[in-house]
Amino acid sequence: MYKLLIADDHPLFREAIGRVIQDGFAGAEILETEDLETTLALAGEHEDLDLVLLDLNMPGMNGLAGLIELRNAMPTIPVVIISAEEDKQVILQAVTYGAMGFITKSSPRDKMTRAIEQILDGNIYLPPDIMRETAKTRRSHQESSISAHQLDTLTRKQLQVLEHMTRGESNKMIAYHLNIAETTVKAHVSAILRKLGVSSRVQAILAASDIDFSRFTRPS
Repeated sequence: MYKLLIADDHPLFREAIGRVIQDGFAGAEILETEDLETTLALAGEHEDLDLVLLDLNMPGMNGLAGLIELRNAMPTIPVVIISAEEDKQVILQAVTYGAMGFITKSSPRDKMTRAIEQILDGNIYLPPDIMRETAKTRRSHQESSISAHQLDTLTRKQLQVLEHMTRGESNKMIAYHLNIAETTVKAHVSAILRKLGVSSRVQAILAASDIDFSRFTRPS
């Protein structure tokens, strides 16, 4: 049974997204808050939360600053932004700052359900139009793929970390799957971004989306 926290200052929206969750995830336990201070307190009391659905504009948030504060306080609890904001840069920055995804409030119910399901499965979710636009922009700048030389600069372990990144896994999940410390994963991620010449996790994931990792990570 899932346990989810809806953090939004609009009661009608909390009720609406609560119905979406109840219809799509039978038996889910739903908690509610209406400001960042209460969200931090409640998340601290429920460290077994499966997901926080976080509004960017509720009291105390100050936009993405609130996301950063929540991620710093509760780094193991997945967070998805659910907001009326549709600016591409804000959406991509939210994922860069640790959100597992971004769901726009204008999304139909079925899309919200699929997005939440995808995130609960450990994957990153971005609106399809944002993914298409970002990929198109990268292609226009000839940044849609990673060169063989760049791949050669990655160690075997860094390739494994990158492969797990493309699956939308968090640093904690990667650490678990590869049986290494989370601090080691963070160091590998930083090295990967530097070697690939990208500035964010999202850019690395998009650039590596077409790589056949089995060619590089199979036992020698």
